[in-house]
Amino acid sequence: MELELARLKDEAIQTLKGVTVASELEPFRVKFLGRKGGSLTGVMRQLAEVPKEDRPRLGQLANEIKKEVTALFEQKKQDLSAGQTPQKQSELDLSLPGRSLPFGKLHPVTQVMEEICSIFEGMGFAVAEGPDVETDHYNFEALNIPKHHPARDMHDTFYVSDSILLRTHTSNMQARIMENMEPPLRYIAPGKVYRCDSDITHTPMFVQVEGFLVDRDVSFADLKGVLTSFLHHMFSQDLAVRFRPSFFPFTEPSAEVDIACVICGGEGCRVCKRTGWIEILGAGLIDPEVMKMVGYDPDEYSGFAFGLGVERIAMLKYGINDIRLYYENDLRFLSQF
Repeated sequence: MELELARLKDEAIQTLKGVTVASELEPFRVKFLGRKGGSLTGVMRQLAEVPKEDRPRLGQLANEIKKEVTALFEQKKQDLSAGQTPQKQSELDLSLPGRSLPFGKLHPVTQVMEEICSIFEGMGFAVAEGPDVETDHYNFEALNIPKHHPARDMHDTFYVSDSILLRTHTSNMQARIMENMEPPLRYIAPGKVYRCDSDITHTPMFVQVEGFLVDRDVSFADLKGVLTSFLHHMFSQDLAVRFRPSFFPFTEPSAEVDIACVICGGEGCRVCKRTGWIEILGAGLIDPEVMKMVGYDPDEYSGFAFGLGVERIAMLKYGINDIRLYYENDLRFLSQF
């Protein structure tokens, strides 16, 4: 990581030297300093993966490099602004009234996605992203869902060809990461997924967060602790949480996780169908067969996995009753958030 930080610093400095007009500043900022896709930000997010004893030193080095690049960026911005000639300034009609530009807002799904990632990053999970167009192997077979398995019917998949498809869950990243890395692992994988489904609670494209942890002596109690803590942080209250037995091909044992209805507080209402409970996500211990497929010894390692729909959590958090509202681009709706 130290070499990567040094390389990014040199690249940023050289790129900044080549910036000659103000319009080139924003692409530079997004590439190197952007909050989501910036190169330096991406490296800093990998700190969770380095040994604990190296984190303080590498964290300090990363912050120093980011501050240095930021300072050079601000200086370049001032230099380009000061380089405006009196002749160009005189061409401006300063008597014209200013124009009020509307301020953009983050989409509610984006807001909730960032909050979810922030909570799990605080627990030590790293963030991983992968391809939307996936192979049948990583989407199904590596997760213990072979061809003709009944569970495939639950996914209503968009196929590009016999072996290529639009991923039906972000669990594909679990197989990809486990196949190429050794435990201990602690990751979440947010992203878009696709299924042939459309009504007031389902859309053909939606956003999901897959999470998994692999290490020695991981138990169902660890899974319950992580998810209970997450749900309490997500909804800012000590909600009652329950785990119901269920089935998923890639976890064993598996569970559906419910929370006390956030609308009625568990008393029973139309939203929770008078039960006082709302299903929020699915989870379980990683099936030993999945461990074997990626080359792990299930007698030595264990782990858990979970998956949740971001739109569903946003609906509960903001009291939204129709998932289609997210994608109708009605600014009256979106500006409320």
